Amino acid sequence: MENTPQHYQSPPIPPMAADDEIDLRELFAALWQGKWLIIAITFVFAVSGVGYSLYLPNTYKSEALLAPANESGGNGLASMAGQLGGLASLAGVNLGSGGGSETQIALATLQSRQFISEFVHKHQLAVPLAATEGWDAETNQWLINADRYNPETKTWLKPDDAPADQPAMPTDWQLYKAFSSKLETNKQKDNGLITISFESQSPVFAEQVVELLVNDINAHVKKEKLAETKTNIGYLRQQLENTNLTQMQNVFYQLIEEQTKSLMLAEVQDEFVFKTVDPAIVPEEKAGPKRALICVLATLLGGMLGVAIVLVRFAFRKDEDESLES
Repeated sequence: MENTPQHYQSPPIPPMAADDEIDLRELFAALWQGKWLIIAITFVFAVSGVGYSLYLPNTYKSEALLAPANESGGNGLASMAGQLGGLASLAGVNLGSGGGSETQIALATLQSRQFISEFVHKHQLAVPLAATEGWDAETNQWLINADRYNPETKTWLKPDDAPADQPAMPTDWQLYKAFSSKLETNKQKDNGLITISFESQSPVFAEQVVELLVNDINAHVKKEKLAETKTNIGYLRQQLENTNLTQMQNVFYQLIEEQTKSLMLAEVQDEFVFKTVDPAIVPEEKAGPKRALICVLATLLGGMLGVAIVLVRFAFRKDEDESLES
């Protein structure tokens, strides 16, 4: 008896219910019916955006364009490291790396908590950072917040809502956050040039901070390099006295000579790590806020929120009608 093959037939797919289909005409009709709600919400957001943008104070950004001063070995360190680096490592002396490494270290130092804290206290920037309400362009003076600082007695006042154990004067961490949020550094990959910028409500203050930053970071790195070079020279002279090998003595003499050259050049070089290509100036045009962009985004947000509310109401109303019909 032969088995006849049996063919399995899948059950027919039921047609999609008409209720599950999206009717664009209904959506457009719902949007048209709720047009006044959409317009009202969009108008409220637009007005709020305009008011908020006008409330924000103008900010100004001053920047300086810098170039690595040691890129071509101007102070003798790069060329010395290339020619005598192997011999110096054998002698236990660190001659330093090229200008690129020094530039990276200087940029990292520029944004470090220790350097910024010392910089703020050195130049007395705590009041402009933490105790001002704005900048008076007519008098070129800060508007001091009387609840935080008394300019007559030069004393800090604790806010009413501050914890009992919180000091009246802002901490170094608070000053660091306030300062670093306005500081920006950028190194261009194509040519290695560096931009240091600072943003503030005062254009004069922004220019002064950038100028002081460039001077202080150059002085800071120069001071450390001079101390390191003097330590190297002292170590090399000590090793020279303790060796009787003529070949090693020649090596030490050569290293001491190079270190002495570097010391002499560093002492007369003010722009030690960053050479100013374009100095900072007092900006005449504001950097922010982007009022037009704020208004456009607020208007778009209001329009999208209005459309969403109308569509949600339409969906709930449609579900209620379907439940009543069933």
